[in-house]
Amino acid sequence: MADQATRFFVLFGGMMVLGLLVLGLRWTFGTGRDQPGPRIADPDDPTGDGLLEEVSRVPTEPAAQVLRDRLREAGIRATVGRVEGGYRLLVFHRDLVNARVVLSRGALE
Repeated sequence: MADQATRFFVLFGGMMVLGLLVLGLRWTFGTGRDQPGPRIADPDDPTGDGLLEEVSRVPTEPAAQVLRDRLREAGIRATVGRVEGGYRLLVFHRDLVNARVVLSRGALE
C-alpha cells in the first residue's frame, strides 16, 4: 500500500509541478493581448519610415548633425535621413513631442 501511494504521489506530483510551471510561464510570457499594438504603416506610402517620424527638415548635413546632437544631449535618440533637397531628422513616435520641445527651445536661444 505504501508503495502504491509513493507511485501515485510521484506520478501526479510531477504532473502537478509541470502544470504549475506551464501556468507560471504563461503568466510571465503571455501574449499580452491587452497591450497596444504597433502602428501599422501604409505600404503604399513612399515616405514610410517604419517606427520613425520626421521632427525637422534642414537644407544641409551640418545643420542636421547639430540638431541631432542637441536631441542626443536631451536623451532623445534621433537619426538623419537624406531626402531630395535636404536632410530629415527622425525620432521615434513616443519621443516626437519632447523632440519638438527641445528643438523649439534651441530656436529661441
